[in-house]
Amino acid sequence: MYAQPYLQKYKGKDTRHDCPSCKAKLSFTQYLDGNTNKPIHYTVGKCNRESKCGYHYTPKQYFIDNPFLSPPLAGGRVGSSSSNSTNPLKPHTPSPLERAGVRSGGLVGSIPFRFVQKSASYRSNFVRFLCEILTDEQIHSIGENYALGATKNKEVIFWQIDINGKVRTGKIMQYNPETGRRLKHQSGAINWIHNKLKKSGTLPEDYNLQQCFFGEHLLIIYPDKPVAIVESEKSAIIASCIMPDLVWLAAGNLNGLSIEKCQVLKRRDVMLYPDLGAFMKWNQMVIKIQKQFNCKISISNLLEDQANSTDRENGLDIADYIISEIKSDNTVFEIQSSFNPILQ
Repeated sequence: MYAQPYLQKYKGKDTRHDCPSCKAKLSFTQYLDGNTNKPIHYTVGKCNRESKCGYHYTPKQYFIDNPFLSPPLAGGRVGSSSSNSTNPLKPHTPSPLERAGVRSGGLVGSIPFRFVQKSASYRSNFVRFLCEILTDEQIHSIGENYALGATKNKEVIFWQIDINGKVRTGKIMQYNPETGRRLKHQSGAINWIHNKLKKSGTLPEDYNLQQCFFGEHLLIIYPDKPVAIVESEKSAIIASCIMPDLVWLAAGNLNGLSIEKCQVLKRRDVMLYPDLGAFMKWNQMVIKIQKQFNCKISISNLLEDQANSTDRENGLDIADYIISEIKSDNTVFEIQSSFNPILQ
């Protein structure tokens, strides 16, 4: 049962903190999660210097500002009932989606943004798998940046939000929570939000889907970061945790790297990371994209150089490579180092 947050009672100077606004020492009282008795966030609380400062950031406002965090998860491990996490949540006011121009409570693009909000959850089998290989802080960062959703069947929803903050569609996929591999159902491995909304009458039957890159809205938030493009949403998400200095986008599939989509890459530095078996096809696109748009684009041969015959048969992607490195207990720095010759 969910318990309301509360202001921490005074039990000595250890229960008072420096105010994040006026910086006064030991003048700040934090709100604690009612279930875990842990701080919701180091900025959520009240300054005791009411006349001189008046800072008061309530839990309600915090969750409004960060719609992809839900109160029951604050202070605990994402996707589990554990409350022993000590990792603080990353400061993010305003949230990435807000900075991209996406606002709650209205129609954004062709699909109402309320469906993105309603679906916001870490309770998918995909995120359950991620919890085994990533930290709490990384999981929270993923949820905020990529607006991950979940269905009641624990399928993940990868929302496609374009550079203007408009919601194009959402890709619905089921994953094995232990292996992180996609699972197929009777109608295939993928379903789409726009198809569901058409069936319910929310969208018109003649709704014309124009897909965009997964993660495209991040381009407007980080205008100076180099861009990395992979095939799958899974690869973009996992790689973004290891190399956060890049904006990671997903084309969605082998043929998803189209000229139409690449219009948003103008004047950007771009690196392509194709799956095994896709190098030649994507390499042909490099010349077309560079000629069409004023961008600096190159292609990584990392997987091609390191793959063996089994890797090629299985169609290894960059996520598989990173997961293997993580499970081998390599540090983030060691994994990043393997990419350095490519990123320089």
